[in-house]
Amino acid sequence: MATEPFSSSVTSYCFRLRPGQDLKKELIYYCQLHHLHAACVVSCVGSLNKAHLRLSNGKDVVEFQGPFEIVSLSGTVNSTAAHLHISISDFEGKVLGGHLMDGSEIYTTAEIVLLENRDLTFQRENDGHTGYKELLIQKRG
Repeated sequence: MATEPFSSSVTSYCFRLRPGQDLKKELIYYCQLHHLHAACVVSCVGSLNKAHLRLSNGKDVVEFQGPFEIVSLSGTVNSTAAHLHISISDFEGKVLGGHLMDGSEIYTTAEIVLLENRDLTFQRENDGHTGYKELLIQKRG
């Protein structure tokens, strides 16, 4: 069953990360700095020197040594948490993807566009069916 649909006005935020920065941590930090409560990644292009991923249905974080191109990044983020999926490619064009975890380090750049849903908040709560902290969308008030 899908959750109730919400509509909201949006604001876009565009910024760039630099070599050595942690992609996931910096996204959360950016939301803290700008008081973003319900943001989603619209676009991210750049590269990683190393990637820390939790692969599909896995429990452990796996480190991959790059450099890698960021092919795609999508998900939700706020000032306390993020649920992000990333696809990266190596020098042969082989693509790998999974849950983006802390420790994924920018190689040359990451050019990012976020949209903030100004009338909403994103929270995470434990879901007894999945065993994970899942998205809870609420009207901001």
